[in-house]
Amino acid sequence: MTIADKKQSILFSRELIAAEVERLGLEISRDFADQEVMLIGVLKGSFIFIADLIRAIKVPTVVDFVRLASYGSETSTSGIIEFRKGLEMPIRGRHVVIVEDIVDSGYTLECLYHKLLLQEPLSLKICTLIDKRGRREVEIEADYVGMAMEDGFIIGYGLDHDERYRNLPDIYLVHDV
Repeated sequence: MTIADKKQSILFSRELIAAEVERLGLEISRDFADQEVMLIGVLKGSFIFIADLIRAIKVPTVVDFVRLASYGSETSTSGIIEFRKGLEMPIRGRHVVIVEDIVDSGYTLECLYHKLLLQEPLSLKICTLIDKRGRREVEIEADYVGMAMEDGFIIGYGLDHDERYRNLPDIYLVHDV
């Protein structure tokens, strides 16, 4: 049975997502008033979120991307992280915000966070669209959180299953996964 065959329901509507992205952009703008902020998007899942978020931020902003992979089953991680694309711009002495689509187990984000700290940014914050608390396995917290959920498998708005469903404008909960 594929994801397409499973029952899905809208968990977060496009209207709610848009309102939360706008709120996050205003919070980041307030916290970095009159300063430049560097957003680091975690590919591939964050690309839609970061595109909307950067337009909601009202302070000077630059953007770069990293790509990481965590190995495991289709719906969970093993905790083994591979860096597939590194930064192209230096972060030393900059205000940096890591932009994630979802914080789940926390392994990938914790690994990235500590790797970036070694590059001596002026400040390092985390922004996530979705904070999935129910499966957290490491102690890492986002500074900016759009929406929270306990558990469940979700797709849409950049979130995928086997590289599909990223294009859905709403975020759907897939039942029986």
